[in-house]
Amino acid sequence: MSGKMYLFYQKSAMTIEHGLNQQQLTKIFESGTTCDPLDEILSLVAMTQPAFNPSLLNKLSHDVTRLFCGNYPGFRASTTPYHNLKHTTSVALATARLLHGLTCTGQDIPIQVMEQALYSAYFHDTGLLMETSDRGTSGAIYTQNHEERSITFMTQYLAENNLSNILSLECSAVIECTNLTLNPKDITFPSPASKLAGYILGSADILAQMADRYYLERLPFLFQELKEGGLKDHDSAIALIKDTTFFYHNIITERLEKSFANTAEAMQAHFHQRWQINDNLYYTNIAKNIDYLKKILSLCEDKLECLGTFLKRIPPV
Repeated sequence: MSGKMYLFYQKSAMTIEHGLNQQQLTKIFESGTTCDPLDEILSLVAMTQPAFNPSLLNKLSHDVTRLFCGNYPGFRASTTPYHNLKHTTSVALATARLLHGLTCTGQDIPIQVMEQALYSAYFHDTGLLMETSDRGTSGAIYTQNHEERSITFMTQYLAENNLSNILSLECSAVIECTNLTLNPKDITFPSPASKLAGYILGSADILAQMADRYYLERLPFLFQELKEGGLKDHDSAIALIKDTTFFYHNIITERLEKSFANTAEAMQAHFHQRWQINDNLYYTNIAKNIDYLKKILSLCEDKLECLGTFLKRIPPV
């Protein structure tokens, strides 16, 4: 963790003055005022850009849910326990929050940016879904370069809903920002709007994953997906778990702060304006996850069974 971000976490921990208990805070963080994140997403869209027509976003959200559940023509149900529907909706919610937060800091958010960021958020991992014609047993086989399949599926969907090819082109660059193997500097953005939308989605994808309260419990799922996808950076789940702290401190913070121009800091403005919470809950939750991981790794070393005694939360299906 960079010194700048560590100090920010310390400050956040000291300035939470919201009078909410942990259960209330968790509810707000995970879905807002109801149990469905879409309700909060639509509320934030209306606050951010009142002229935005939410009808397509509402339809798109329900269609993507059908995609992941195997109820959409031509597709099988999701089989990847890490990059699942819960992850997708969490990224969409984080995206809406960043859009709102940027507005709260005085930045103008055009409708084009909202469209590109939110539509791309819902489709960014659909490339891990299997079509009915696939003979494999898991969509994880598409892990490598799954962003390309996501772009293809999204392009088809937008065309079916009579949206312009220009929007598809813009969203293609936005989705590429979720590919951790790509440097955003090497992505060709068709417009300033797509660049901002890409920075928002790229940040939201990272924040939603690492701030998830089940993040540590889900890391073995991530290892399994990477293994099935032919990626051999780690030879065991414990190796991936041990590498997570290094990965965050040395790669992720650089990407958030520099590659994506510190867009993630707008979360603090969002939580302050929306909930009167003077804290960036994503940064705070990430810090808790990483700190806890360090503690249990120091106790368990290379024993996955030992880690299991400390990681008891059961991720929702």
